[in-house]
Amino acid sequence: MNTAHDTRQRPARLAVGVIGPGRVGSVLGAALERAGHRVVAASAVSEESRQRVTARLPNARIGEPADVVEASDLVLLTVPDDALAPLAGGLAATGVTVAGKLVAHASGAHGHGVLAPLTRAGALPLALHPVMTFTGRDEDLTRLANCSFGVTSPEPLRPIAEALVVEMGAEPVWIAEEYRALYHAALAQGANHLVTLVAESASLLALAGVDHPGRMLAPLLGAALDNALRLGIDGLSGPVMRGDADTVAAHLAQLREHAPESVASYVALARLTADRALAAGLLRPQDAERLLDVLT
Repeated sequence: MNTAHDTRQRPARLAVGVIGPGRVGSVLGAALERAGHRVVAASAVSEESRQRVTARLPNARIGEPADVVEASDLVLLTVPDDALAPLAGGLAATGVTVAGKLVAHASGAHGHGVLAPLTRAGALPLALHPVMTFTGRDEDLTRLANCSFGVTSPEPLRPIAEALVVEMGAEPVWIAEEYRALYHAALAQGANHLVTLVAESASLLALAGVDHPGRMLAPLLGAALDNALRLGIDGLSGPVMRGDADTVAAHLAQLREHAPESVASYVALARLTADRALAAGLLRPQDAERLLDVLT
């Protein structure tokens, strides 16, 4: 049985505190309130964060981090990745009572180990990472309900972690602690680098005289993404898969002339594409050799 869907594992109604109510923290807090929990306190430093608390978490009083912990059953530490370990250590050093409290962060790069100072003090650590980009707009809350969460916690807390995600309308996906960085690297490779690639493609089209690159790219990239998600490498098309070494050479010549800063990324991605196509049997070995001679 999937314990995440077992009502006996559903968490009691919790008093929630948010330390770092930015784009992610304010959305998670609002989602938990929608599920019936109460966001009672938040620690907000910037004026922008204070405005988010007012708009999205109107029942939360603003206070110092230790005060937020004291008031809460579940504390969300939604700060940047590099600030998470210092925050956990700093809270532990204050001596604030955390025993028996759920303490969750939303970092993709970290598992529950980054909360070790609080765990040693008796906190119950959870890593709940929403696999979604956040813009700070109202649609973020709607998008949250259609995404997955990478969930990591000590095994006894797994049912609680998964139930919290289900209550927010999302799908919990278990990630072992030792694979957390690999999991996050995979997401960054796909989402962050995808944005870079699309922006790069649009920029090159503009250099080629295309007035509306986005309009041209949208159907092509939408189909390519759909093919990749449904078919994996079997959805590949293009000159590398066909072994068109002369075409690839022409690409490189034009890039060296008009956009030399793009050559290195084109070569690296074309070599990776050739390697994967060859391994999948989509590219003949003799064609791969010709391509690799060009991609030097």
